[in-house]
Amino acid sequence: MGVRVDELGKLKVGSYVLIDGEPCKVLSTDKSKPGKHGAAKVRLSALGLFDNSKRQLLGSVTTRVEVPIIEKFEAQVVSVLGDTVQLMDLASGDYAVFDVEMPKDPELVDKIVEGVNVEVWRVLERNTIMRVK
Repeated sequence: MGVRVDELGKLKVGSYVLIDGEPCKVLSTDKSKPGKHGAAKVRLSALGLFDNSKRQLLGSVTTRVEVPIIEKFEAQVVSVLGDTVQLMDLASGDYAVFDVEMPKDPELVDKIVEGVNVEVWRVLERNTIMRVK
């Protein structure tokens, strides 16, 4: 889908932002008061959606940042092939089959078996399993 642009100061905990081209979930924000010679600053801490890496972003509250547009849809697990999960798209109507990487969360991994339905998030043409339905 793509991205939209927003101001750094408007992002809240739980929202999403692109940091170094990687979609991330905002974990915390810390705003400082405006100083004598400048605008208020924001220190943002976030976790990568695909790689689980922590990232920091520091800037003025008016700094323009990219926010990813997230498409959510349902899919069915066709097969589990080691670190790859084969899914069938149930939302589009064409029942296309595609592969995604196995999630890193151990609780989620235990629930992913053939035939179960999952919620998939598509962000910047990349897919990830977010939860088992």
